[in-house]
Amino acid sequence: MARVVVNVMPKPEILDPQGKAVTGALQRLGFTGLTVRQGKRFEIEVDGELTDQRRADIAKAAETLLANTVIEAFEITDSATDPSSDAESSVAETAGAAQ
Repeated sequence: MARVVVNVMPKPEILDPQGKAVTGALQRLGFTGLTVRQGKRFEIEVDGELTDQRRADIAKAAETLLANTVIEAFEITDSATDPSSDAESSVAETAGAAQ
């Protein structure tokens, strides 16, 4: 079983009020020099082999439901199925980027 991660972030030109609130809270707690942008992470388990067609289906799902591509960009990465592994290999699948 393969696992794919879809990371969704606000586009750079979009105001991120949640990230701004976290940044302010960190500064009040003494963590200076940090700027936060908040996004979403989706972990998708794929039955069977992770083929190019399955990757395309996941990209379509991300574009259709997981991200609002007007204001958000998404990136898809393959993730090792071994829970002890932190390695992720980029699938070079990014959509909704600023034009």
